[in-house]
Amino acid sequence: MLFPFLKYLQPTNYFSVLRKNDRSIFPVASQLDSHILEQLEVETAYQMEHAKQYDLSWQAIQKGYIGNAQTIDEVEPTSLIDNYTFIRRYFNKAWVSYVLLLRLFSFKNPFKELKAWYVTKAVKRSSYLNQPLDVNNWNDFKSNLIEEQPMVTVVIPTLNRYEYLKDVLEDLEKQDYKTFEVIVVDQSEPFDADFYSNFNLNLHLIHQKEKALWLARNTAIKSSKGSYLLLFDDDSRVDVNWISEHLKCLDFFKAQASSGVSISKVGAKVPLNYSFFKVSDQLDTGNVLIKKEVFKDLGLFDRQFEKQRMGDGEYGMRMYLNNYLNISNPNAKRLHLKVSTGGLRQMGSWDAFRTKNLFDPRPIPSVLYFYRLYFGNSRSKLALLRTVPISIMPYKFKKNKAMLVLGSLVSLVVLPLVLFQVRKSWKLSRIKLDEGPKVETLRNE
Repeated sequence: MLFPFLKYLQPTNYFSVLRKNDRSIFPVASQLDSHILEQLEVETAYQMEHAKQYDLSWQAIQKGYIGNAQTIDEVEPTSLIDNYTFIRRYFNKAWVSYVLLLRLFSFKNPFKELKAWYVTKAVKRSSYLNQPLDVNNWNDFKSNLIEEQPMVTVVIPTLNRYEYLKDVLEDLEKQDYKTFEVIVVDQSEPFDADFYSNFNLNLHLIHQKEKALWLARNTAIKSSKGSYLLLFDDDSRVDVNWISEHLKCLDFFKAQASSGVSISKVGAKVPLNYSFFKVSDQLDTGNVLIKKEVFKDLGLFDRQFEKQRMGDGEYGMRMYLNNYLNISNPNAKRLHLKVSTGGLRQMGSWDAFRTKNLFDPRPIPSVLYFYRLYFGNSRSKLALLRTVPISIMPYKFKKNKAMLVLGSLVSLVVLPLVLFQVRKSWKLSRIKLDEGPKVETLRNE
């Protein structure tokens, strides 16, 4: 990590780990083109010159730098004051206080910590996301890939959502890009084969009796004819140019994956941090186009995540470590309805950290399996501190800051229960780690 304090705030971020070629994603700031540097904010409060350069590098990636500059692969230590300067620039004051408390409770020198926290109070928080880097020539770019008309396979697992799947398939009928097939893996009970008879699509239906999401996606990928896999959810709506925007993104950036963005309400704005092109630090299998060659190289989805969460996050991490380029694509939007019935919600969880039953493990064990597999036990524990307390409040309050703070206080009141839930999840994740990944290879055609 460029700044050690990031381990408290982003302990399981993809970019905190070196890739398998021992390279980071962060460019050496002095190697960036002048037109990139002109769009970055220089902070003069840093004590060390290399800390200032690290800030520019981190800022470049966050603002959408996608390029081939030399990367920072060996990080020099940064001072305590520079670390507090950094987090004050990029994180809410509440999280700065959170880091201070963690440091004090970790028996760091309280005089040094409080001094560094105090002397950086004048550092202003950056509004860097409001000024993303310019993407030259995007609007004028004519995609040769779209002209070539490669076959795209749209993969849709579904479970008891025929009402919403109807809209999904009708949206696909209206796409301006026509060279695609649709594979639906239907796990519904009762199963209704007649439902699919009236759609004007190149549609292939697989009836899967076992209710298993990652098995469904893997089965569809193995059955696909396309050289590109477009993974989709059964409770989503998209515009007519959805497929073409994904293909254009791959072509423009010479990438292997295009990760679309999700909104939850009609007319809602794309979240600021997903409103521009950038190297993606997540992968959402409800809206992502991936070259088939990636699956041939890395294998299919890990079935350790079956009926649980973060299987897509793990695959994104696999891609990142193996130097595949995954672009966050603001133009490939979907409306994600997040309906309360059917799908993975029917299998027992609202999200990765909120359980349905009082004595269920928290977080879902597959989450800790992913964290521990790639980031180790120490950072996994930091991730638990960062996420578990605020997950005490129900899912509907997930974006309510006041309720999240209240959740942190409530977690202290019910601490014995929370510790029981976390310990249970830790033990179950250990079983998964001992078993190892359940990743099937994709054979070449």
